Amino acid sequence: MSSRTDGSTFGVRRAHWDQDREALSLVRVRVFVKEQGVPVELEWDGADAGAMHLIAFDLHQSPIGTARILPSGQIGRMAVLPAWRGHGVGTALLREALALAVGSDLPAPFVHAQTSALAFYHRHGFRAQGLEFWEAGIPHRLMVYREAT
Repeated sequence: MSSRTDGSTFGVRRAHWDQDREALSLVRVRVFVKEQGVPVELEWDGADAGAMHLIAFDLHQSPIGTARILPSGQIGRMAVLPAWRGHGVGTALLREALALAVGSDLPAPFVHAQTSALAFYHRHGFRAQGLEFWEAGIPHRLMVYREAT
């Protein structure tokens, strides 16, 4: 799977943990560990080897965003480098992740959305459920994809 969007300024493709670990890790460390202060031991939860991954890349093939889909149906580790936010990278990653999740035998797609990103996920068909909870020191809410409910 590979696609170009937004006038071909970036692309999104399926990534494989074994081959793309360095590129995926670069984005996740920069966003989650350095920018958001997530402890590195929480970022590497042992679930990556069994997950489906997506990577967004710029015209020079440099990584600019990531997402993963767990066997539980959870879409997570959505991260976009600061310079690329607001350019449709997160939307492209989420659309590809939903296509993978809905088009497979996985359970209904859901996210643990940072509360600062609730509106983003809501625009893409997710609905919040339950109360706010804390994960890695950041407030989150469970959101379930509406097509799955």
